[in-house]
Amino acid sequence: MLVVGTNLARAFGVVGAAGLVRYRAKVDDPKDAGVMLSTLALGLASGVGQYVMAVISAVFILITLWVLESFEPQAKKLFTLTIKMGEDTDSRRKEFNAILRKHHVDFELQTSSDEEVCYEASVPLEVERDHITTEILKLDPEGHAAVEWAEKKPKTK
Repeated sequence: MLVVGTNLARAFGVVGAAGLVRYRAKVDDPKDAGVMLSTLALGLASGVGQYVMAVISAVFILITLWVLESFEPQAKKLFTLTIKMGEDTDSRRKEFNAILRKHHVDFELQTSSDEEVCYEASVPLEVERDHITTEILKLDPEGHAAVEWAEKKPKTK
């Protein structure tokens, strides 16, 4: 409001830009809409020469976003993990589970047979699946094991 002041043209510019952001852009997260509108306000403040207000607002917005981001759950990718390790694959499930827990992978057993175990695994983005795969493959001294990661689309609410 301080940026717009009594200038009618700026007021309509803000309304038009907000309308474009709201109706033209696909916004999945309300936080994204807030960021877009905040950057619009910062741009307007800078454009009319109110640099002190723009800098103070930018710092406030960054701190607010940092606090909000700290409360969000850790980003993860969803996979179907299939492990084949011969006829004793099912008997090694406890070892597989221990490796997955060690790497902070959320998992759920989908199918299990003597020759194959299949999990739905939610892997944190910073975890490298190669390390998990290597640890699982080390459990088979003969080297006939197979580990397959198939990426799944996340469940929509």
